[in-house]
Amino acid sequence: MASTGMGTETGAIIAVPTASKEAGLSNLRSTALPLGLAAIVIAGWQLAVMLGNIPTVILPSPISIAKYIFERYDLLLMHAVPTTLESAAGFVLATLLGIALAIIISYSQIAREALYPNLVFFQLIPKIALAPLFIIWLGIGSQSRIAFAVFIAFFPVVISTTAGFASVDKGMLRLCHALTASEWQIFTSVRFPAALPFIFSGMKIAITLAIIGVIIGEFITAQAGLGYLIIFATARADTEISMAAIVVLCICGLLLYGLVALGEAIANRFYSADNT
Repeated sequence: MASTGMGTETGAIIAVPTASKEAGLSNLRSTALPLGLAAIVIAGWQLAVMLGNIPTVILPSPISIAKYIFERYDLLLMHAVPTTLESAAGFVLATLLGIALAIIISYSQIAREALYPNLVFFQLIPKIALAPLFIIWLGIGSQSRIAFAVFIAFFPVVISTTAGFASVDKGMLRLCHALTASEWQIFTSVRFPAALPFIFSGMKIAITLAIIGVIIGEFITAQAGLGYLIIFATARADTEISMAAIVVLCICGLLLYGLVALGEAIANRFYSADNT
């Protein structure tokens, strides 16, 4: 019996470092593969421009774009700030609106039957076609761009959050009712934590859509922002500025997406610690 116990303990000790090593390799691979592919694409782009003698007005090289960003970071930063702030504002409002609508849909059958088909119908409308209307209704200021960002970004939050609330274990809900828990207690302790993965999945989609909405608004009417800079440079056939602005826009998008992912990690850790 002692020998069996020793073997089990030894096997457990060996299994822990093995599992940790496999997790580390998996994390390394998930980081190295996309970075490696991006490096290959950039290197191929650089070679294609150099060997093909492609004019800068057609396609600037990655080196020339990086040089421009380094030299004119002040201009790019000046235009990146309003785009980022408006995208963040549109995303926050879209998230709040989406979660609120999901709660209403989940708790009211009448609201679900009334709202859900109309929400799906509005998604069938080409969003770009409605962008000029937001300018007419709300003016040429940031409020029109934020409103348009909310309009195109809230839908994935609604759908994901509704699916999350519906995924709660029915046995757990019956147990809560048997213990005479209030609806608020059930929502905060059971429904909302169970829906968190779904909510953040919708938020990750929403942040990208919010950025798209702001950029479209800046294309139509704006005096600042990366969308305005892209349109302005394109009108002058200055592809280098346009590409530099697009690169900065990608960086801003990655930062906002990273903040959403960070928020997801913090929320998961908070609810995990609260449950333990």
